[in-house]
Amino acid sequence: MLTLCLLLCACYALLLFGKAAFALRYVDATRPVAATAAPATTILQPILGGDPALPDMLESNLRALPQCRFLWLVDADDAIAQTVTDELRAAYPQIAIVCLTVPPAPAGHNPKIHKLAFASSLVATPHLVVLDDDTHLPAASLAELLARLRHDDLATGLPCCLDEGRLASRLLAQFVNNNAALTYLPLLSAWPPPSINGMGYALRTDALARMGGFAPLARHLTDDLAVALALRASGGSIHQSVAPLFVRTSVRNLRHYAQLLHRWFLFALLLLERQPRRLAATIVVLHGLPPLILTAACASAVAAWHPLAGAAIAALCVVRSLV
Repeated sequence: MLTLCLLLCACYALLLFGKAAFALRYVDATRPVAATAAPATTILQPILGGDPALPDMLESNLRALPQCRFLWLVDADDAIAQTVTDELRAAYPQIAIVCLTVPPAPAGHNPKIHKLAFASSLVATPHLVVLDDDTHLPAASLAELLARLRHDDLATGLPCCLDEGRLASRLLAQFVNNNAALTYLPLLSAWPPPSINGMGYALRTDALARMGGFAPLARHLTDDLAVALALRASGGSIHQSVAPLFVRTSVRNLRHYAQLLHRWFLFALLLLERQPRRLAATIVVLHGLPPLILTAACASAVAAWHPLAGAAIAALCVVRSLV
């Protein structure tokens, strides 16, 4: 059992360092481009009331990006979101904010895509940004995403989860921040991005037109995967930037945390089903095997009941945390 434990620890470390090396290689190959004057941009934000952090997150983008035009998309029956947006529009009259009341999505339609399709015809700028209502887009990140649109049709960033202090929030922040770079970046040295980060991305308006707009995607469960597939089918290209997108989600309790993870893992399985076999196998090896290997290593360490096994697990946890 001791030998098995040491072998599993070595395998885990090998995969961990391999992912980190490929991620750093991609970062080194995609240094930030020289930013120029940001072109006129419209920010589309589907908004859903109920999260206590909603007013702060919406206001943070108004403060950071006052030069942009905001299209806020609110459900007709969402009184909370309507109140929040009305108050912010009154507080920032100098910023171009248009609040659209959107009728309910038909049965079987993706609510987010439904809102985006409703508003996309009102975009008159050469670029648009789709931004979730719990996401903060710094000015530097927007400049990076727009600069990437010189050569690609869509650019997306890396999620960075803000910790609100509660246990469930800390667990979510730890999960996102420990895995974002090592999940999104290692594959990009060999394959184009398999999908996009749906919480925030910049898109050329002409590329959206070639896709046929958002409306044909309304029946997809996963809006980010639907956009990525439609863009590629129309001949478009995607750039995965390392520009940070700061996410603040109010996680009520451990049950809510589990629900969020269940939803994300379901979306990951849907993504996996749409990939070529070689890419799907690589994703399984890089991201599916490590948790199983770590669990097996811990189990074999307990079974071995040897000081060296305990030391190996402790050392592996330290290395994992540092990486």
